[in-house]
Amino acid sequence: MLAQYNFMSSTPNDEALPIKVRDQVLDSALRPTLWDDYQGQGHVKANIQVLLTAAKMRGSMPEHILFYGPPGVGKTTLAHLVALTIDAPLKATSGVAIERAADLAAILTNLEPGTVLFIDEIHQLSTKIEELLYPALESGSLDIVLGKGPSARTVELSLPPFMLVGATTRMAQLSSPLRSRFGGGVYQLDFYSDEDLREIIKRSAVKLGIVASDAVIEQIAARSRATPRVANALLKRVRDYGEVHNMPLTPEVCDAACKLFGIDVYGLTKDDRRYLETLKTGFKGGPAGIRALASAMHEDPDTIEHVYEPYLLRLGFIERSSRGRILTEAGKGYLAG
Repeated sequence: MLAQYNFMSSTPNDEALPIKVRDQVLDSALRPTLWDDYQGQGHVKANIQVLLTAAKMRGSMPEHILFYGPPGVGKTTLAHLVALTIDAPLKATSGVAIERAADLAAILTNLEPGTVLFIDEIHQLSTKIEELLYPALESGSLDIVLGKGPSARTVELSLPPFMLVGATTRMAQLSSPLRSRFGGGVYQLDFYSDEDLREIIKRSAVKLGIVASDAVIEQIAARSRATPRVANALLKRVRDYGEVHNMPLTPEVCDAACKLFGIDVYGLTKDDRRYLETLKTGFKGGPAGIRALASAMHEDPDTIEHVYEPYLLRLGFIERSSRGRILTEAGKGYLAG
């Protein structure tokens, strides 16, 4: 049942695999399969473990839970750990994939009893789909309307017991009625500290067979935008650079690779720097409205708000005010070199 979650670092015949296939197998090993291997988010882990343990003791399915936070901070990994902990199969989908009532009905009626249903970006569910989901979460039933007009009738379908794990990067877009259905709790996942990132990179380096000194690991952690997904991706890209140039992974090689990728010591990219430069030169440091800023950068306002700004805010390079975005003294100092 749980073979799909067996993220082993190698296979029994690993050496016989082609390099490309072997690397894909190793990449899948980066997802933790034990709570002790899941670095960071200690408060969330403690709460989830209490919830799951209590449900196990009662012999019942745990209550539905919701994770929210920036992309790449471990929401999907937590869903897998929940399924592993209660020895349940996991069915994963996304809010954007459930467009019609028939889509939701097909997913829910085909679940095995005791399944963990993971819906990523759950805020993308339409209001109509949300309303269908309410009775499924509260009473384990699904109301389907058959036919149209005067001959239409409602059929109530009983569903197998399941646990919903929702994840979203845009909590504000999730309706209050849906949020209230997560009786197991709503948990915020935040950015990671450099210390946690270093531990994650160390573990990933071992699983990928990468020899990296503490200095290299520290460099990668500092450039990882406080996000494990970015840390693992950067580790692999730096490894590729070293392999292509036939050089060991030294701090100098790591620095040269990051310069090639356009990633500076803060983890900022050329697009982040373009944002700061636009705010400085185009709006004299602000305040600047998000739509005006997006127009000047030829970007979508949502991209500005949800891709560029979260990490810049964390660094303290910008501020959000009622009048718009403002370049801080720290941000001016960064641009000054």
